[in-house]
Amino acid sequence: MQNKPEPSYDLVNPRPASLIESLRAVGYDISTAIADLIDNSISAGARNIWLSFDWNGSDSAISILDDGSGMDASSLQNAMRIGSQNPLEARNADDLGRFGLGLKTASFSQARKLTVASKSWGSSINARRWNLDYIGDTGEWRLLSLPAETLGAYFERLAELPSGTVVLWTGLDRAVGDVDVNNPAHHARFLDLIEHVEGHLAMVFHRFLEAPPSFRLFVNGNQVKPWDPFCVKEPATQCLTDETVRSLGKRLTVRPYILPHHSKMSEEKLARAAGPKKWLDQQGFYVYRNRRLLVGGDWLGLGFQKEDHYKLARIQVDIPNSMDSEWHIDIKKSRATPPPSLRKDLIRIAELTRRQASEVYRHRGKRLVPAVQGMTMLWEKTVHRGKISYTINRSYPLVEQILSGANASRKNINALLTLIEETVPVPTIIFDGVEKPEEQAKPFETVRRGPQDLIHTVYVGLRQSGLDRSEAITRLLSLEPFSSFPDLVLAMPADEDLF
Repeated sequence: MQNKPEPSYDLVNPRPASLIESLRAVGYDISTAIADLIDNSISAGARNIWLSFDWNGSDSAISILDDGSGMDASSLQNAMRIGSQNPLEARNADDLGRFGLGLKTASFSQARKLTVASKSWGSSINARRWNLDYIGDTGEWRLLSLPAETLGAYFERLAELPSGTVVLWTGLDRAVGDVDVNNPAHHARFLDLIEHVEGHLAMVFHRFLEAPPSFRLFVNGNQVKPWDPFCVKEPATQCLTDETVRSLGKRLTVRPYILPHHSKMSEEKLARAAGPKKWLDQQGFYVYRNRRLLVGGDWLGLGFQKEDHYKLARIQVDIPNSMDSEWHIDIKKSRATPPPSLRKDLIRIAELTRRQASEVYRHRGKRLVPAVQGMTMLWEKTVHRGKISYTINRSYPLVEQILSGANASRKNINALLTLIEETVPVPTIIFDGVEKPEEQAKPFETVRRGPQDLIHTVYVGLRQSGLDRSEAITRLLSLEPFSSFPDLVLAMPADEDLF
């Protein structure tokens, strides 16, 4: 068989400096960049990961040290190669990487110098560095080989471990910039940066950090506590039915949650449940690959908007890494788009979850059962000529009692109620509910004696209308908001103590 002639070609190598500066613009922020490096530590089997932010103005440094399996000289050199892995190659089911670019692009997005030192069991420490300025000056892919001793304290910490790796960022032109070490405002921004990164990592790796933990993560010596977006340990959290959906011959698990209404949580728990992006932006789907969060709080382009009355809806989706291409997982592992074959199922699940979350939000955390029927609400929603308004229920016992006993004043009281209805500050309530949910007072929280006096007043009115004690108690328990205070309702006095 005759060999085909070699095609004519030109060898066109990319300019190193131009390519690297382009890679810096992939779109990482510092949180997603650091999360990408932690993926490598997890893949190396690390049991402990230490993230350090060292403040020194424009000479500040960020490092990640792990006690994983480490690398010998050859493996380290390959890990530093741009495009060290073909994304089309088959991978281990637990692998968190894909492109062979994460270490480099994540690091270049924040720093001009990337230094990696590593050692495997029985090997000595090897260190390599990419220096973007040096590449620009030489015009060549010159990976520097360094004596480990030049890493100073970072070398010493690694030397104490049987195996492991340290990644060091210096020249933090993107992460920190040109700042003054003695400027308190610059230092404060650096501290805010640390807090922001810690919150992001607590969310992205929460399933690894929850007991029993797969590894421990420390930020400047402080152990990171996992942030569970679904508040599974809260009694008022409602987990809806799991669904297994199929796409392209693969199974995915979808688990919807309805979070507790803010009236069911303490201020501390409420603030924590809000998450790094806060309540409104944390609603939606949470897409995981191998327990690692890719997208946290997004409706995935399925046609839904983030609205306040759906903020209690959060939906967990687990996908295998064999579906990276179908879900369009990007290099940063911060974006995912479901394949067309799944859109119908995900839209259906989202609609159900949003609808039930809205019910919990509107009815102040009541369980998702038909028990709302038979409840007497003080406020009623009405629709007239396509316009929604809110009116005070004239059949509410206390309102009915006042109106029936008002005689000549009935017209004035009705006028007062109408005035209240027409001036409900709906825009302000919506704005404050979205922007400051933790500052919203719970029912009777600002009243000196709470609801006791009001419950007693309505109870007396019910008894005077001819109801016996048992009937009056039952009626009170069907009234909003007294149904939330059963202990106080059941404590209403017998006849001899009534007046």
